Amino acid sequence: MKVLVTGTDGYLGALLAPLLMKQGHDVTGVDVGFYKSGYLYNLPGDQPKTIVKDIRLLNAEDLKDHDAVIHMAELSNDPAGELAPHITYEINHKGTIRLAMLAKEAGVSRFIYMSSCSVYGVAGGDVPVTEESPVNPQTAYAECKIYCERDLKLLADENFSPIFFRNATAFGASPRQRFDVVVNNLCGLAWTIKQIKMTSDGSPWRPLVHGLDIAKALIAVLDAPVEAIHGEIFNIGSNEQNYRIREVAEIVGKTFTECELSFGEGTDNRSYRVCFDKLHKHLPGFKCDWDVPKGVQQLFELFKRIDMTPAQFNDRAFTRLKQLEYLIRTQQIDDNFFWKTY
Repeated sequence: MKVLVTGTDGYLGALLAPLLMKQGHDVTGVDVGFYKSGYLYNLPGDQPKTIVKDIRLLNAEDLKDHDAVIHMAELSNDPAGELAPHITYEINHKGTIRLAMLAKEAGVSRFIYMSSCSVYGVAGGDVPVTEESPVNPQTAYAECKIYCERDLKLLADENFSPIFFRNATAFGASPRQRFDVVVNNLCGLAWTIKQIKMTSDGSPWRPLVHGLDIAKALIAVLDAPVEAIHGEIFNIGSNEQNYRIREVAEIVGKTFTECELSFGEGTDNRSYRVCFDKLHKHLPGFKCDWDVPKGVQQLFELFKRIDMTPAQFNDRAFTRLKQLEYLIRTQQIDDNFFWKTY
């Protein structure tokens, strides 16, 4: 297929695009470049031609002749979303729907939207939630995911198939690394300061999935018959990868053996376990290749190989909120998060 991927300079996009090209797909990247300064390591292989443009400024010509769109380029994670909620809605909700309408008009047949398991919010963790469970978004970021799912469904017809990926929290190595997601953050702390000092008791549940397994699921959806995926919401991950945060910290401690662990008494009300049965029913050939112990080992070996420093771990480019705050403070982007010209 000819595939347009938004967010190719992002954490997941940097992993996905080369894999799509290796599978024989013709890939066009789109990225606004907010995080372009951050490379933790070099990933060999072909890179896609990339349109450097805000998704709000894409036009019909950019979408022409593409068979599928994989839309990843939004303001990502809860803290970044809360930095400017009105802009989060402009980019993540309105920008996404505008992009989908352009794609439909251009004859794109599949539109894969990267939603999030964060839409479940406070689910308690007693019973794993499914795609049919009530949603309970706690942030602007999660609310926008629900609005996009709702409005994209209205665009579905026999020629246009929206597909929704409610991804578990991602982890693992990427050239465009992120250290503001839980597994990666704990591994970075264990390596740089040899200490994980949690303020909470670590009791909340989180579903976790390696970035390469998200990429694998995306490739599977491109290959799947349309009747298996048309208009469907899929939780992306595996039932075995639901963890309490405390368990994740203990796994990190077993690999980063010089790290000291401690826990507090507070707790986080965001707690949810997720059922992934539907994904495997509709894509019977799909199976996650990674679990948290394997991903933690990957990060340990990467940090050792590149001799990662505390300065790299704390670099603003690897934490979404820090980088956006920097771009605002230095007046490189305006109040609407468009690049300024001088």
